[in-house]
Amino acid sequence: MTAGRTGTIGAMEGSNVSRSQTTLRTKVSIEGVGLHSGHPVRARFCPAPAGHGIVFVRLDHARKAIPARIESASTFDFATTLAVGGISVGTVEHVLSAAFGEGLDNCTIELDGPEVPILDGSSLPFVRLFHAAGFERLNAPVRTLPVTQPVEVSRDGRSVSFRPDGPGLTVTYEIDFPHPVVGRQELTVAIRPDEYSARIAPARTFGFARDVEAMRARGLARGGSLHNAVVLDDEGVLSGPLRFRDEFVRHKILDLLGDLALLGATLDGHIVARRAGHAMHIEFAKALAAAAAAPAHSATREPLTEPTRRRATGRG
Repeated sequence: MTAGRTGTIGAMEGSNVSRSQTTLRTKVSIEGVGLHSGHPVRARFCPAPAGHGIVFVRLDHARKAIPARIESASTFDFATTLAVGGISVGTVEHVLSAAFGEGLDNCTIELDGPEVPILDGSSLPFVRLFHAAGFERLNAPVRTLPVTQPVEVSRDGRSVSFRPDGPGLTVTYEIDFPHPVVGRQELTVAIRPDEYSARIAPARTFGFARDVEAMRARGLARGGSLHNAVVLDDEGVLSGPLRFRDEFVRHKILDLLGDLALLGATLDGHIVARRAGHAMHIEFAKALAAAAAAPAHSATREPLTEPTRRRATGRG
């Protein structure tokens, strides 16, 4: 295992202030392959009105709409899948992370297949696509989740916690893999569009070559390749140079933000995640939603003295 690596990006205080909701100025599209299904897919991103949120539409299933909301979350096995009425859309976390990180609040994403294209394994192609379309401000304020007390989910040495901590969102993430290239990595980043696009969006998904055959036997990673993921063997990286020395922990932050996008709101505070994964991210998002809906968040919004704690279940 390598020596631990830590870092800090951006101003810890954050800089978000109340802002207007946004959408895209024009339609844009992109084509690729699904990471797990292996199916070719075209995604088209369309402007949407205020309050619409991010909504996936399966063109191959009578335009079935699948809102990017926490209640749509269905499975979290190496990716996040949403489902409504038996129709699903998979590997949504990278495009939702791009929307969350760049401040895109409303968009209809039309797909002609079962999965968002993996592209290069990061969120950067989506960020570039959004900027090519341009952003349009809408006449409605963005919603901030009213959580004024600590929230935590934890089990088996893994955890995700939240503390209110002034304006803006800051994320600290720690991972620890017994691998000479990965090892222990920790990073703290203030989530702002400029920092997100430069420091988080380019970080690619990663996996281990020894796991590929088992995953494919389960119907996963059928579209995976050395071109859309960082692939490691027991000694090093098989897929070429890393974009960052700590690309692995940066991608975990990317994934976390994509899962938190299912809240449909921004957050003000500090999130600390340790050795978590998609299942725990979703449990944490549900705990945040429950805390925001609790009586403490009535008009008086009096903070509670004890943190809200929930035990996560399922795989992280």
